[in-house]
Amino acid sequence: MLNIVLFGPPGAGKGTQSERLIEKFNLVHLSTGDIFRYNIKGETELGVLAKSYIDKGQLVPDEVTINMLRSEVLKNESAKGFIFDGFPRTNAQAEALDTFLGELNSSITLMAALEVEENELKERLKKRAEVSGRSDDADPEIIANRIQVYKNETAPVKEFYQKQNKFISIDGVGSIDDITNRLFDAITKF
Repeated sequence: MLNIVLFGPPGAGKGTQSERLIEKFNLVHLSTGDIFRYNIKGETELGVLAKSYIDKGQLVPDEVTINMLRSEVLKNESAKGFIFDGFPRTNAQAEALDTFLGELNSSITLMAALEVEENELKERLKKRAEVSGRSDDADPEIIANRIQVYKNETAPVKEFYQKQNKFISIDGVGSIDDITNRLFDAITKF
């Protein structure tokens, strides 16, 4: 089973690259952002709770996120593997994911991190807000806060996977095809 954590700050291109990885490796895409947006749109209890954190640029609490993700993995028992997009975002989530996958006799194969400079991220998010209408991408203060939360709380997860020799860094700047080719090459060689 090929289980990939696709990692990077907001606007790094995780969603775009996930689509290509899914097609190439026949994986199930699990995006916590997509799952949150679905629940927010449906105004479920989880969605209302998640929205209260997302609107402030904060992370949704681990317990809520992990329980939600667990149910999504169990819905796809015959999967050849998963792309975890936007998860784990903390070391506690990474440990919980390792524990949960271990219960299924599986594990994370690798973490692929898309590396992009902050100014480029801000430009990408600004453009994405114009195209998608996502309110969390339109406000410069929320964008700055999301990037700062990533640096402070999420970036340390890299070390978690580095210690397990499961981390690869990918230059996330350039054409979409160039980034895809770098990802495919790194995963195939891993």
